[in-house]
Amino acid sequence: MKEILLRHFTTKDPVVAAIVSGSEQYAIGEASQGTAFEALARSIASQQLSGLVARKILERLVALHGGTFPTPAQLASATPESLRAVGFSFAKIAALKDLAAHVLDGRLPPDEELRVLDDEAIIERCVAVRGIGRWTVQMLLMFHFGRHDVMPVDDYGVRNGFRLAYGLKGLPKPKALLAFGERWKPFRSAGAWYMWRAVELHQQGKLPKRDGRPPRIEIEAPKQKSAGAKRKAKTAPRARVAAKAKSGAKARTKAKSKSKVRGRTKLRVRAKTGRVKRGRASAARRTQ
Repeated sequence: MKEILLRHFTTKDPVVAAIVSGSEQYAIGEASQGTAFEALARSIASQQLSGLVARKILERLVALHGGTFPTPAQLASATPESLRAVGFSFAKIAALKDLAAHVLDGRLPPDEELRVLDDEAIIERCVAVRGIGRWTVQMLLMFHFGRHDVMPVDDYGVRNGFRLAYGLKGLPKPKALLAFGERWKPFRSAGAWYMWRAVELHQQGKLPKRDGRPPRIEIEAPKQKSAGAKRKAKTAPRARVAAKAKSGAKARTKAKSKSKVRGRTKLRVRAKTGRVKRGRASAARRTQ
């Protein structure tokens, strides 16, 4: 697959072709296990959580149902209390039960029927479920159904990878990225996947250098700093100078203090030594 993509992007977009050359094997393909229902349920469970926390919650959900992922009927019949004990919020419980209801009454068809539908038809059916948005369904299309021409233009990682790969000063606007991605057809999923790889290559210092000017594409304006942030940035250098002066003054005071202590110690030692000598001289005279 990588060789096919390399040939395609060499003629369509040399920037992506360079990233393909320096990246691992393309990893998107149709999932061999699980169902769309399970993939969507897992996505709902993972929303706004770290990967570790989400895995723990899903492990408890599976354990609750005898070691296998629950069916739509099992999830629909599960009590809110049992799902709360697993770790789900009330909002996620409502979303999971709505997903189960859509599958049970046929509003969300089984995988066999979904596979024959086009991307937009699948998106339309899935986003009707509570808690599922367009991006979630695009990930389902890419990683569960293995669709090769999906363009997740709202994905921050894709937009940031595009910014880095093409040398832009800001993130491309989603509509502008959608228009630019037309040249990637029929492999826009691969184009998006390699934008994720562009971020990784940049972090490793291996992102290929791009020759020429960046493409003329609409980008988001940099965020303006608030008045408070501007004042803080303005006063920061003065604060650093003041802190350094204060630190220097403290060091000088400490040094003077040490010097005085050393001086007093020397005087004491000298005085003591003098008294000892004078005492010995007097004793000698008395002996004589």
